[in-house]
Amino acid sequence: MDNYRIKHVFNNIRKGICILTLLEDSAKLLSEFGLTYYEAKVYITALQIGVTTASKIAKQADIRREEVYRTIPKLERVGLIERILGRPVKVKALPLQEGLNTLFKMKEEEASHELKELISKKEEVLKKFDYVVRGQKPEEEQSHFVLISEKDVLSRKINSAIVDAKKSVDFVDSFENAFRFILSYGDVLKIAKKKNVDVRILTECPEEIGLIPEYLKKQIPHNSFTVRYSENIPSRYILIDKKQAMITTSAGGSFSDGACLWTNDHSLIGIVNRDFEEQFRDALDWRDLSVAPTQKLTRILNRLRPRDHVVLFYDSLKTKHETLFAYIADGLDRDEAAAYVCSEESVAEIRDAMSNYGLDVKIHEDSGALQIFNYTDVYIVDGEFNLDHTLDFWNRTYTKALSKGFKGMRVTGEMSCFIEYNLIQELINYERALHTVLDIPMTAICAYNANILASIENPIDIYSELVKAHGKVLFAGEESIGKIEVRAG
Repeated sequence: MDNYRIKHVFNNIRKGICILTLLEDSAKLLSEFGLTYYEAKVYITALQIGVTTASKIAKQADIRREEVYRTIPKLERVGLIERILGRPVKVKALPLQEGLNTLFKMKEEEASHELKELISKKEEVLKKFDYVVRGQKPEEEQSHFVLISEKDVLSRKINSAIVDAKKSVDFVDSFENAFRFILSYGDVLKIAKKKNVDVRILTECPEEIGLIPEYLKKQIPHNSFTVRYSENIPSRYILIDKKQAMITTSAGGSFSDGACLWTNDHSLIGIVNRDFEEQFRDALDWRDLSVAPTQKLTRILNRLRPRDHVVLFYDSLKTKHETLFAYIADGLDRDEAAAYVCSEESVAEIRDAMSNYGLDVKIHEDSGALQIFNYTDVYIVDGEFNLDHTLDFWNRTYTKALSKGFKGMRVTGEMSCFIEYNLIQELINYERALHTVLDIPMTAICAYNANILASIENPIDIYSELVKAHGKVLFAGEESIGKIEVRAG
């Protein structure tokens, strides 16, 4: 045999080994869906060949022909293989997607059957073990404290408590967690309301004051719940029938974190109940709350934290001034330094506008608390943008502010200069880097004039990129101010 033929035979053998190895791996994977190893191997082989015979399946899959003949009828019964009449008899495998759907359905039916059997045995088990507690006197109810650290365990505990509630379910937490609570436990709240359980929710005042009430209306009758908003939520808990409570155990934690103290201790329940009643009494009913844009802006700014990266879209100089100057003033009041980068207006114009707003610009600049830069100092130097230069500028500015004793730093920049110089891609790269690379705990707002942004080519695509590159989005218009959370900052 010449070298060519030897090489050809060797390649065919190697190819055959690879095919068999791949077939075996696939069969093992498919066997997890409810088939035996041989059933999976026969099905996959038939799927590879197409319309074929048992003999060909046996040969390609390296399985004894008798085993293939025994396996094919089993696959026929579950619908994974079809028999084509004729001589010789041939078979055809169901396409993989349809085959997997068939296997899923089989698993669902098996699980449903098993569950029904367990349910039918439940009463039998209860009766058989009834003698264990029969005749025993119930012990006097004792106070207990249980630390729950697993999310699933806590979720089942909350579900059970709401289902068993007879009079009241009182909930106190942040707006985000309150909304998550409604989404997670809407079904069991329906069950509670059928027993006329009173549901009361106390949470922070959000920008969309009707969001929780409107969603609750879809779950339970509107006259069966009360939602009130408070400026301060010092503690977070669920109180059921004034007899048991679940209290978060970490500052800023939530029930979704799975860290909670459950108790039925009479003394502690009394304290929690008094706390709730006092807060609830002083809070504002959502139906009576009318939030002015300035109040809404104040709430938004108060919730900004170090490393928050916000994009602001505004429609006029007036709304830009009101929003950014309020942001700067709030930081100065908190003993934080502030930096403002001008682009749409000059440094002198921003100084005058800040003074008209009520900021003592000269005093803040003299103390080093306030710095106002032109965009040519920060973003575009000699007509070009250098990402490393800008990131290094913010690092140096932040370090200098801390060295002067300030508690933190707030920065904001007008971004229209990038559009003016047609540096759109550079702008996107900078925003992405600021969100992911710049690891200093300062708060940043990137300000965009919506009218200028609309003038560029494909503004929707650019807007989408800007939203993705920021943790929060803030819209400021002449009539309203609003915010939507896009992702964690």
